[in-house]
Amino acid sequence: MQGRRMLGTMGVAAVMTAGLASCSAEAGDGAGTTFRVAFNQDIDHPQAQALTELSEELETRTEGRYALELYTDETLGDQAATIEQVQSGTIDLAVVAGPLLENFEPDFSTVNLPYLYESPEHQLSVLNDREVVGELYDTLVDDDIQVLTAYHGGVRNVYSSEGPVETPADLAGQKIRVIGSDTNVRMMELMGGVGTPMAQGEVFTAIQSGVLDGAENNELIYSSLSHDEIAPYYSRTEHLMMPDYLVANPGVWEGIPEEDRAVFEELLTASVDTELELFGTAVEEATAAAEEAGAQFNDVDVEVFREAVQPLHEESVTSDLARSVYDAIEAARG
Repeated sequence: MQGRRMLGTMGVAAVMTAGLASCSAEAGDGAGTTFRVAFNQDIDHPQAQALTELSEELETRTEGRYALELYTDETLGDQAATIEQVQSGTIDLAVVAGPLLENFEPDFSTVNLPYLYESPEHQLSVLNDREVVGELYDTLVDDDIQVLTAYHGGVRNVYSSEGPVETPADLAGQKIRVIGSDTNVRMMELMGGVGTPMAQGEVFTAIQSGVLDGAENNELIYSSLSHDEIAPYYSRTEHLMMPDYLVANPGVWEGIPEEDRAVFEELLTASVDTELELFGTAVEEATAAAEEAGAQFNDVDVEVFREAVQPLHEESVTSDLARSVYDAIEAARG
């Protein structure tokens, strides 16, 4: 590791510091501690619901010593900005997309590879197993980032304003929004399109204005952000099962007394199952809502896309650490 690294500037953190400092009461002042959690989706999202339930249980189990407060809808900035704020200690925790952590440790690309997981259950079992990923997660501590748990982020598919995507040839020349990481840009290139990193909050306008032709994401994002209105062709490429992580500043986590930390860890484990169940229900509801709004869903020959992106696996798994994680994930397949 080469010291602390951050994504971009600290402008957002500086602006938010004064307003947020009063939101978290210090343990020992009689009011308990409320951890501020940055989240880029709305309060109805399965991850937000799971964390809300966790907070209620945490407050009860610690007799009011600890609780969470979610700041939803990118209130504290986009995910890259909230990682910076976690690093600086401006906020306590954040939910962030897995590929963003590649900017701090390249070996994180291994767990973000397309067609790596055979099911959400497989994904969560390995990404929350310290025997598999503990060493990988520990590489972030020197950057003031600690992974607390991994959540299912849905199965990502391509959607376009241009028409159904059935083969890589259909994506030729199309500018498709991806998460900001080299892995995701390369993935979209292999899938036939032009990967274009962009913050989630800018995507609707970009597609609407023709700056983008489409994006790739799960059904929840597609429907809740009204992308079905401007990119009505949703093709089930099922190319990526990208994890989302709840991350904290290591100092925050270490500052929790051991007994309360054990309670927090127990509730985090339970929240993974809760979130996965809620996600399944939400996908069904989002799909129905998108179809009602006029979206057209189509299946594709997944094997064609799987074969197309296989070079990315070979390009990404190069270090000993990456190989050990990759092999353990493969070994855990059903």
